[in-house]
Amino acid sequence: MSKILRAVVVAVLAAGVTLGVPGVALAAVSPSPSASEAAPSPTDTGPKYGCLGDTDDYGVPLPCALDVTLLTPICDNDVPKLNYAVDAVGTPNTTVTITWVNPSGPDIVQAGLPLSGTVLWPGAVVGPDGKGADWPGWTVLPDGSFVEGDEFDWLRPSVQVLFEVNPDATKTVAYPPSSPNCLTNPQGEVLSATPASNDVLSATGSNSAPLLIGAVALVTVGGLVLAFVARRRGSV
Repeated sequence: MSKILRAVVVAVLAAGVTLGVPGVALAAVSPSPSASEAAPSPTDTGPKYGCLGDTDDYGVPLPCALDVTLLTPICDNDVPKLNYAVDAVGTPNTTVTITWVNPSGPDIVQAGLPLSGTVLWPGAVVGPDGKGADWPGWTVLPDGSFVEGDEFDWLRPSVQVLFEVNPDATKTVAYPPSSPNCLTNPQGEVLSATPASNDVLSATGSNSAPLLIGAVALVTVGGLVLAFVARRRGSV
C-alpha cells in the first residue's frame, strides 16, 4: 500500500507542475552563459598620449614629439616680430610656452600662446602710432637719439628659442634685418658710445690744409739738401 501511495503523490506533484498549480514549484535552473556574455565588452578608454607615458595595445610607447613647422623673423611696421607654428604629437595640451633663452641672465618667457601665431621680439617697443619706437640692443636718450647697447643685447644678432607643449624643441633664430621699407634699428644717425675727439675730427676737416702745405715744404727742402751734398761730393 505504501508503494501505491508514494506513486500517487509523485503523480500529483508532477501534474501540479504541469498545470501551474499555485504553491508547487521547482528550482529554476539558469542557462549557461555564452562566451560573448561571459566576457565584458571593451570600454572606450579615450585618447592615449605618448607624452603622458601611454602605450599601444602591445605595450609599445606611443609617439611624443614637437615639430617646429614655421619659424620666421619678420619686420612689421618697423617692429621686429617672430612668426611661428608648432605641431605637437602625443599630448593633450593645446598651448605653447615660448622661452627666449638668455645665456647669461634671466630668460624671457611667453606662456599660454596658441600653437601658431606671431609674437613681439623682446625689447621692442611699439609707439602710440603702431610703429616701432625702440628696439632691442639700443637705448633712447632724452633728446630722442639712440646709442647702441641695453639689457636686451643678448637677443641679437641671434638667440635660442625654446618651444614647450609637453614635448619641447629648441631653435636658433636670427634677428630680422632692416630694409628700405621696414626698420628694425633706429633711423638716422646713431650716437657712438665713445665719440671721437675734436682733434681727430679736425685732422680730416678744414684744418688739414696747413698740415699738407708744411709736409710739401719739408719734402722740397730735403730734396735741395740732398742735391747740394751730391754736387759737393762730385766736385771733390
